[in-house]
Amino acid sequence: MRRTAVRATAVLASLALGLAACGGEEPATGAAPSSATAPPSASASAEPPAGGPGDDAEARVAAALEALDRREEIAQLFVVGVPADALGSGAGLVEQGVGGIFLAGRPAAPAAELAELTAGWQADATGPGLWIAVDQEGGAVQTLKGPGFDRLPPATDQGDLPAGQLAELAGRLGSQLRDAGINLNLAPVVDVVPAGTEDTNGPIGVFDRQYGSTGAEVTPAAGAVVDGLAAAGVTATLKHFPGLGRVRGNTDDTADVVDPVTTAGDDQVTAFAGTLAAADAPPMVMTSSATYGRIDPTAPAAFSPVVVRELLRGTLGFTGPVISDDLGNAAAVAATPVGERAIRFLAAGGTLVLTVAPTTFPAMLEAVEERSAADPAFAATVDAAVRTALLAKAEAGLLD
Repeated sequence: MRRTAVRATAVLASLALGLAACGGEEPATGAAPSSATAPPSASASAEPPAGGPGDDAEARVAAALEALDRREEIAQLFVVGVPADALGSGAGLVEQGVGGIFLAGRPAAPAAELAELTAGWQADATGPGLWIAVDQEGGAVQTLKGPGFDRLPPATDQGDLPAGQLAELAGRLGSQLRDAGINLNLAPVVDVVPAGTEDTNGPIGVFDRQYGSTGAEVTPAAGAVVDGLAAAGVTATLKHFPGLGRVRGNTDDTADVVDPVTTAGDDQVTAFAGTLAAADAPPMVMTSSATYGRIDPTAPAAFSPVVVRELLRGTLGFTGPVISDDLGNAAAVAATPVGERAIRFLAAGGTLVLTVAPTTFPAMLEAVEERSAADPAFAATVDAAVRTALLAKAEAGLLD
């Protein structure tokens, strides 16, 4: 078992004790952690020492870094969207050295056609291999539905399947993605939507994206999806940390989405810890863009060192890549200047900036490069993020 999983197992016990002592929740009057109002400076490492990769992975990372200049290193920290009606434009992003491409929208191309397209992108990549990502959850959120892809039931139905049937479905999903050249799935959803609140939970419950109404229901189902994807060579992504199960507004189209209830020891958080502990292969974790009033009321989770560095990386012990939710088109981040979105996410402890809007990539790349050149502390943060990103690629075979 990986070190992250071991630490996640241990933290489940400590979080559970904290919940029991508080009668299931921290007192409503409890103050946010002191660092919520005084977040760590950029001089603090945004990425902890990675655990698990062997000498071979380290050697491949070192070789990859030798071949990259500074701008190319920073470009590895971006996964950029390609519109469904303009998939050919992905070639231009490959030329710019992006770390990954996200298939946005709902392209109707058959699997064989996508396999040819993605193989071309990988062949044209001059540096490390590309993450090629989709949102293949099931139900209302399924990027690929063309020939060669099963129509997947929503997560609410997946969570009701017997364990063996869900494992079989997840394995088939992974194989279909792999055969189309997809190596990163932005799934499964680990958000916990309390029973009876589904119709008011705009981003998750309304669309039946949750596996259950408790962490105990969500964790085994999400873990089965992670393992089924991994068995086919596809990396999974747990989302949306620390949980969107209690919010009302959808951060894609609503500004200032706030969760005033969830705490650091909540069922929402322990669902992520439990899934990490149970996973046979290392997933990524996606941050939410909502603000959590009882964890860090000062910033959206994606921009919060308290959420990313302290809670996810510190308390849960997660050492792998942290990917943002969309920082390109989402209403939740629209008030923040484009370049600052990438800077704030990386400074908080993030690894991969996801932007669905390809037109935002140049400004984000330029902003991170300029800040890195001017601020040695931020430059060290970027160095750590690049190393974490490349270690994950090494583990996924993308540095071979």
